[in-house]
Amino acid sequence: MPRPRKALIAIEDTPYYHVVSRCVRRSFLCGIDTDTGKSFEHRRTWIEQRIRLLASLFAIDICAYAVMSNHLHIVVKLHPQEAKDWSTQDVLLRWTSLHKGTLLVQRYLAGGALSAAELDTVHSCIDVYRQRLTSLSWFMKCLNEPIARQANQEDGCSGHFWEARFKSQALLTEEALLSCMAYVDLNPIRANIAETPEGSDYTSIKERLTPTFDLAHTITEQTRQGNLHHFGHPLKPLLHFEGALVDQQQHGIQFSLHDYLQLVDYTGRTIRPEKRGAIKRQLPPILRRLNLSQQDLLIRATQFEARYTTLFSRRAHRDTA
Repeated sequence: MPRPRKALIAIEDTPYYHVVSRCVRRSFLCGIDTDTGKSFEHRRTWIEQRIRLLASLFAIDICAYAVMSNHLHIVVKLHPQEAKDWSTQDVLLRWTSLHKGTLLVQRYLAGGALSAAELDTVHSCIDVYRQRLTSLSWFMKCLNEPIARQANQEDGCSGHFWEARFKSQALLTEEALLSCMAYVDLNPIRANIAETPEGSDYTSIKERLTPTFDLAHTITEQTRQGNLHHFGHPLKPLLHFEGALVDQQQHGIQFSLHDYLQLVDYTGRTIRPEKRGAIKRQLPPILRRLNLSQQDLLIRATQFEARYTTLFSRRAHRDTA
């Protein structure tokens, strides 16, 4: 008998999870229809944009992702402690970026006068919103439902876009986390739709190496499509690599970016009979292909968050000025 989702996700055991969602009948509803030749590649952009925006609103970090033609993979780290530090106003702004909220919440945000009983109700709503913004189930609900509505509207049809609820797998060890991240980043290679990880579109490894996420454009598009009411938060980068263990609290991935790239490159060269693709053996190692020195990798690993946030804060300001 299937176990309820809350029994499968236990933060006290591990904060890391591998999540998979598949399209109905595993059809190419995000790629190119092999029968008609019609392209739905733009839907992969919808999904990638939505993942990045939701991560910036939820107390959830993205370790890795890959948006394929008929399914998606995400490796997440749940960070509920982060939400405990959010102010009342911050919780409301995050939640109402995605949902309108109750009428009382709307009046509260608009500065309307509320009775003591009504204020108690608002604070009860805030407690619920705070909890939901730490929930993997709500994260996936806020990801999958708008994408399904958009696709159905575009196709002029109704019904399921995703074949079922998402599947989640706990990653209990560091080895499991790194192996899963490499597996996710190598999905386009295994599907034989990309030759190298750094050339794999709609993956976290490409975003880490050549950040191209356009925050201002994404906000405009999500708002136009009715999937976003407002967005006043900085873009949260992918969870960073911190390197070796140190004698202090670490929030990032306890592995170096240098070693992770080598792991992905080595793993991708392994030929698997059940898979169609692999990194060609004649290609030079990934660090030589990228022409990155040890110093470049150290900067990317240790200053990625600050540099990434600054880059896209400036771009968003420039695009909206």
